[in-house]
Amino acid sequence: MPTVVDNTAAQRLEIVDGGAIAFLTYRMKDGAVEYLRSETPPELRGRGLAGALAKFALERDKAAGRKVIPTCPFVKTYIERHPEYASLVAAG
Repeated sequence: MPTVVDNTAAQRLEIVDGGAIAFLTYRMKDGAVEYLRSETPPELRGRGLAGALAKFALERDKAAGRKVIPTCPFVKTYIERHPEYASLVAAG
């Protein structure tokens, strides 16, 4: 499992590998965490890094008892494919 770092100043979760950064941006919104956008550079694609970021984020939110707003299409699809996280989605 790659190491995920929470870059709170940039409001994003990051995986750094060889100078390239895969990331998932977020912001707090109405007491929930809104996941906005994920990006994986071409040289890091195909290694499951976006999935690792989503899983890290959702596990962290689950442990903290926070709801999530999956605005990011990748996170939304990840939750659909992993229904154990469906209860984290904020109503609305």
